Amino acid sequence: MSDFEFIFVLYSLLLGLSLVELLGGLGRVIELRFAQHNAASIKIGYLTPALGAFVMLDLLSFWLFAWSVRNLLTVTPASLLAVMMFASCYYLAARLVFPSDPSRLANIDDHYFRVRRLVLGLLIALVGVQWAYLLSIEVIRQALLTSFSVGMTLMLVALMIATAVIRHPGWSLVLLLTLSGRYLALYLVV
Repeated sequence: MSDFEFIFVLYSLLLGLSLVELLGGLGRVIELRFAQHNAASIKIGYLTPALGAFVMLDLLSFWLFAWSVRNLLTVTPASLLAVMMFASCYYLAARLVFPSDPSRLANIDDHYFRVRRLVLGLLIALVGVQWAYLLSIEVIRQALLTSFSVGMTLMLVALMIATAVIRHPGWSLVLLLTLSGRYLALYLVV
């Protein structure tokens, strides 16, 4: 077993559980919505599912990131601790996207406005940690410091900050769709 495989087991387990949290939360909300006695009393809205879709796409980017540094990883207590903390932050962000008890809310988007800053703040912090790590590796630094890479990262962070700050539901949805569209364009075009 290579160092990457050993470390990636822990990383992929926690990121996989993050995906399960997102899908499980969406499932709970949909299940509640279609329960006969609650069909008219709960509104799912668009913001919370859009945040969930964005977090899922962002999570995928970090899974791809792990693959890109696979030859640079070595097993040390510090690397395992860093991977555990990094992926645990992702799990926490994913866990917060959907309410644990959606039956207590009339509109699931109310939950979005309660958690968006924390969720997006965690994701912004993870981008910072990722960049700090990558800039510390001389082999990667030169390739990373291109106008495209820096520009796309600055766009990502600026959009996440705007999404965390703006309270208007319509603009929030536009920003979340733009964030997801940015990832889809990168995944499918670049």
